[in-house]
Amino acid sequence: MKTREQALIDIRRRGETVCGWARDHGFNPRLVRAVIYGYVKGKWGESHKIAVALGIKDGVIETEN
Repeated sequence: MKTREQALIDIRRRGETVCGWARDHGFNPRLVRAVIYGYVKGKWGESHKIAVALGIKDGVIETEN
């Protein structure tokens, strides 16, 4: 798992913006920023999915069938 800071560094290392990463993964850019900067903890719902996708939280992203 990564820290929030490491997740942001990884995004920047690839030459992406947080907004670009969010759009590429189907997330709201404001919510992604809130997760990265710790305003939202990522415990459930969309923020949980973002935290798992960023690699800052161990978890499963369930897809609806």
